[in-house]
Amino acid sequence: MQRSPFLGATLLACLATAPLAAQGVPPSFDSRLDSIARAPSSARLEQDVRRLADFGTRNTFSDTLSGSRGIGAARRWVFAEFTKISAACGGCLEVRYTRSTRPATGTGARATPEVQVVNVIAIQRGTIYPNRIVMMSGDIDSRNSSGTDITKDAPGANDNATGMAGAIEAARVLSTRRFAKTIIYAGLSGEEQGLWGGQQLAQEFVDSAWTVEAVLNNDMIGNIEGINGEIDNRSFRIFSEPVPANETDAERRARRTSGGEVDGNSRQLARYVERIIRETMPEMQPRMIYRLDRFSRGGHHRPFNDLGMPGVRIMETHENYDRQHQDIRTENGRAFGDVIAGVNFPYLTKMTGVNATVLAALAWAPAPPDAVRLRGAVSASTTVSWTAPAGPAPLGYKVYWRDTTAPQWTHWRWVPAGTTQVTLDNIIIDDFFFGVAAVGSGGHESVVQFPSSGR
Repeated sequence: MQRSPFLGATLLACLATAPLAAQGVPPSFDSRLDSIARAPSSARLEQDVRRLADFGTRNTFSDTLSGSRGIGAARRWVFAEFTKISAACGGCLEVRYTRSTRPATGTGARATPEVQVVNVIAIQRGTIYPNRIVMMSGDIDSRNSSGTDITKDAPGANDNATGMAGAIEAARVLSTRRFAKTIIYAGLSGEEQGLWGGQQLAQEFVDSAWTVEAVLNNDMIGNIEGINGEIDNRSFRIFSEPVPANETDAERRARRTSGGEVDGNSRQLARYVERIIRETMPEMQPRMIYRLDRFSRGGHHRPFNDLGMPGVRIMETHENYDRQHQDIRTENGRAFGDVIAGVNFPYLTKMTGVNATVLAALAWAPAPPDAVRLRGAVSASTTVSWTAPAGPAPLGYKVYWRDTTAPQWTHWRWVPAGTTQVTLDNIIIDDFFFGVAAVGSGGHESVVQFPSSGR
C-alpha cells in the first residue's frame, strides 16, 4: 500500500495506534519462517539416513525380533528417536504405534504371508485447534528388486530413508515451538506392498474427531542426479490430484457449469506449498505437477486422498531408476541399488527445510473460512461471501482470484475481520476463479478455500 507524504499528524497518530488489519493492511511476513527453513541439520540427517540404511533391509515382511536388522528394529529406532525429541521438549510429543494386520494373500511366487503393518507417529498437540491436523510423513519400509525378498539387503537410502529422516528432523526443529494446530510426524509402513500403513492411518483419522488440513508425503527427497544425466539441487516436485476422489455426483455436476476442474483441496494445498517456498526459500524452485503421482505409480498420500483428505507428494525432480527397487549389483560397469552414495545431504537438508516451513505456516494459520459462495452471473461484478471459521476470529481474509488458465492465485483483496462478503467491481465472474483464505498474526494464511458446490 502506497502512503501519501501529506498525511496529517492526527491521522498519523491514529494509524500508529490502530491495528494494521483495521487499516486495511494485512499482517506482514513472519520472519520466524526464515529461521525454520534453515534450521535442519545436514549432519543429523546424514546420521539418521545412515542408521536406517544400516538395518540392512526394512522390507515389510522382514525380521521383527532382531535388534539390528529388519523392519522391527527400524521402527523401534524411529520410535526411540521421537521419544528422545519429546524428552528434550518436556514431553511435547505423544509417541505411539498404530497397527493393523494384513492377511496372507496369493499363491505360489506371488504369495505374501500374514503381516502386522506398524506405523510410528509423534503428535505435537496444537494450543488452539488441537483437532485440526497437519502432517509430514515418510516411509519406514524399503525393498530391493522384489517386494517380498527379506533375505538380500535393501538399504533404501533414498527410498525412503530420506523421507523418514526428514520427518524426524522436522520434529526436532518444530518441537521447540508451539503452534495453534496439531502437527503429526509419521513413519508409515507397508508402502512398497500397497500403501498399507497409509490406508490404516487414514481410516483412523476418519474414525476420529480430527480434521486433516494437510498431508505432506515425502518419498525420495535426497537424489539430485537423474537417470537422464541432469544434476539439480534446487528444484523439487509437488504432485497433487485435481479434485477429491470421493467427490459426490452433485459436486461433479456443479463443476460442469461453474468450473473447478483443477481446484480440489489437494491442488489448493500444492499451491500453498509452492507459494510459501517461493516467499521463504527463494533459492528453491518448487514445481507443481498436475498428477496424483508419477505416471502409473503411487505414494502414501493417496490413501488420504482416497478418503477426501488434502495431501500431496513432495519429492526430488530428477529420479535415478537404477537406484530404485534394485538389488545391489554392478552390471557392465553400471551400479544398481539404493545406497548412501546416491543421497545428496545438502539437498536433503533443504528439502527438510521446505517441509518444516510449510508445516509451521499451516500450523500457525487460523482455521480456513467455510462455505465460500459466489454471485454475479450476467453482471459486471462478482460478489464473494463466506462463513467465518469456528474458533478465534482471524485478523482478516484474502479474497483471491486468477485467470482460469493460471496455475497460481495472482490477485487478492484484503478484507478485515468482521466482514464476510466483498464485491469485486468490474471483475466478471465468467473470466476468473475465486477463493478465500483466513489470515492470522504474522501473515499466516489458511489454504485457499474454493467455492463450494452450492454456489
